[in-house]
Amino acid sequence: MKMILLGAPGAGKGTQAERLCKVLNIPTISTGNILRAAVKNGTPTGKQAEAYMKAGKLVPDEVIIGVISERLAEADCQKGFILDGVPRTIPQAEALDKMVKIDKVIDLEVSDEAIIARMSGRRVCEKCGSSYHLLYKKPAVEGVCTNCGGTLVQRKDDHPDTVKDRLRVYHEQTEPLKEYYEKQGKL
Repeated sequence: MKMILLGAPGAGKGTQAERLCKVLNIPTISTGNILRAAVKNGTPTGKQAEAYMKAGKLVPDEVIIGVISERLAEADCQKGFILDGVPRTIPQAEALDKMVKIDKVIDLEVSDEAIIARMSGRRVCEKCGSSYHLLYKKPAVEGVCTNCGGTLVQRKDDHPDTVKDRLRVYHEQTEPLKEYYEKQGKL
């Protein structure tokens, strides 16, 4: 199964992808995680992406498609995969269509107000990337990752003003993908 999870930032794509990958025994490919790792490691792709991510803007299509193309070529993707966070634009979807045949697209609908509340309470581990929430998924010890003992921090793109800007960009650039995939009978 080759699928895409659509939805606004903070809609729960990552959470649902984790659940689906266990059931379907296929990897989840999160461009956000790939890009954040590249930024942390100071790779050329990470340096390209960092300025866009800090401003809450979308990373350019050519950077995203390059990262995804490399990842889909890995052996664990041969039986299928779940894409979380890509495509985000019609040009990305068109480029993806040239690389691989997508079987299904699932759209997660959550109100902007709920997303702002969710994202402003999210904390991530600096060390291993595990995700927590101040209300819904608390660590055993406040501010400390239950998995590895790392420090929990609020990502810059989870601050309320940045979240509002990311939602505006989502509605303008990503939401049209619902119609794109609906026309293909995959949504």
